[in-house]
Amino acid sequence: MHHDELLPAIAISVIAATALGFIAKAVRLPLLIAYILAGIVVGPKVGFGWVQSEAQIQSISEIGLILLLFIIGLEIDLKKLFRAGKAVSITGLLQAPICFAIAWGVLWLAGFENHNGKYELVYLSFGLAISSTMIVVKALYEKHELDTLAGRITLGVLVFQDIWAIIFLAIQPNLLNPELLSLLGSFAKGVGLVVFCLLLNKFVLPQLFNTIAKLPEFMLIVSLAWCFLVASLATLAGLSKEMGALIAGLSLSTFPYNLDVIAKVINIRDFFIMLFLVALGMQIPMPTWTVLSVALGLSMLVVASRFLSVWTLLTALQQGRRVGIICSINLSQISEFALVVGSIGLAYEHIEAETVSYIVFTLVFTAVLSTYLIVSSHEIFLKLNQWLTAAGLKESVEQEGSGKDEEKTVFILGFFKFASSLIYEIEQQQNPLKSHIRIIDFNPTVIQALRQKGYDTQYGDIAHIETLHHLGIHNAQVVISTVPDSLLKGTSNMNILKAVQQHAPKAKVIVISEDITYAVQLYNAGADYVLIPRLRVAQQLLEVIEKSFDWTQPGSSTESYKELQARKEILS
Repeated sequence: MHHDELLPAIAISVIAATALGFIAKAVRLPLLIAYILAGIVVGPKVGFGWVQSEAQIQSISEIGLILLLFIIGLEIDLKKLFRAGKAVSITGLLQAPICFAIAWGVLWLAGFENHNGKYELVYLSFGLAISSTMIVVKALYEKHELDTLAGRITLGVLVFQDIWAIIFLAIQPNLLNPELLSLLGSFAKGVGLVVFCLLLNKFVLPQLFNTIAKLPEFMLIVSLAWCFLVASLATLAGLSKEMGALIAGLSLSTFPYNLDVIAKVINIRDFFIMLFLVALGMQIPMPTWTVLSVALGLSMLVVASRFLSVWTLLTALQQGRRVGIICSINLSQISEFALVVGSIGLAYEHIEAETVSYIVFTLVFTAVLSTYLIVSSHEIFLKLNQWLTAAGLKESVEQEGSGKDEEKTVFILGFFKFASSLIYEIEQQQNPLKSHIRIIDFNPTVIQALRQKGYDTQYGDIAHIETLHHLGIHNAQVVISTVPDSLLKGTSNMNILKAVQQHAPKAKVIVISEDITYAVQLYNAGADYVLIPRLRVAQQLLEVIEKSFDWTQPGSSTESYKELQARKEILS
């Protein structure tokens, strides 16, 4: 590939994806559909042929796959997975196998099979069994339903689907030689790489990341270096590089820095994922009526299998009819991960290009359908509930709020000396506010000290809006910034105010200013209170000056001195 061919191909792809992205946004369609359509439009098989060979950007778009799987690994919280409730654990473990079995049976009856070294039935069944994290999270976030009972179960099932995807990726290279020993060998290599990474995670990486934690801009570089290192090791071990990237993310998922890394990698990932989807669109031949009708049938099978698995399981677990129906609707699409698996399978010559077309158009149909279904999920539930009640089926609904995790409603963004003194006062007064506070900072020493005192403290760079989103800022009732602009890196109190207004519009916002003009600007921008330390100091100083005429003893013998000696703050 020549340099002068690559840049125009990327430029055309980005421009086409941007134009169709605006159209998709206007009609409330997922962006991934716009990107695939962009590839179809600019590609040589169906469109205008502006990019003659998809190979021109396919190699660079593979970076998007690696970063996608790296982030999926980062988002799998193994500790939370082990502590997941019965409803999440059982539904998560069984949903994908049940959907796989349903799809296998229906497709086999329809004439699909595995033969002559091709595994169309395996790939289609697996592709129909998993749902799209990207579509679901975006739709639930816009509806403010991420933290409802149905939302939490949905997200838990998506995490378990990622685990099933890891298992499929581990055995995928050996499907052409599906002997038990070969499959076990491939799986053992994956386990060995995980163990190796976890050992480094325990004995090497903590020291490395603690060293660079005070340099947030360097955190991204080191994290990406780790991702590509493990991906390379996976290739040497005979596994796919995508599997290596997933393991790299998994090994960092228990670190306090994972959410910050996600927030920074996600924009880079989105660019390369766009290229991957555009390149995929370029490979799609002109769809025949057969392809479209098969994809439509597969889409109907996806929706039916979700209700047969998710709704049945949650009903059996006594989660209530509403939760079962809403979760089934939330998961009623196939995943972008199915495209990843299909693309890798095409490269391994496990399937034909036509099978990938089935997967692509099924993704398009289910993504469009589920987007509108999720928006209207409550109305759909009411209608279905009416029919089910009329049919004589009794309902025992678990209240939406039951079992809900305790929300943190007071967020302290950045931990500076003012925040240190605030925490000291809370401790001294044993103020119940403590249990509602979440503190976000990137100083590992501070984080450790606060956690030892029992505070919910998360590592994060408050300059990144995505970090605040991932750390639950939408639950906040009060948000406090105690770090003045002169000490903030990459952001300001004004930017923090705007970010909070976007992600937590009902929260009261307290910010800090070192001068009066800026404080007025913050108030005008919507701040509820602006702390101006010099004004409070001036009031106190005036009182001190007035009293100083009556002083008869040295300062070192005063109560003020004794209080300061006894005062043990985190930042003294």
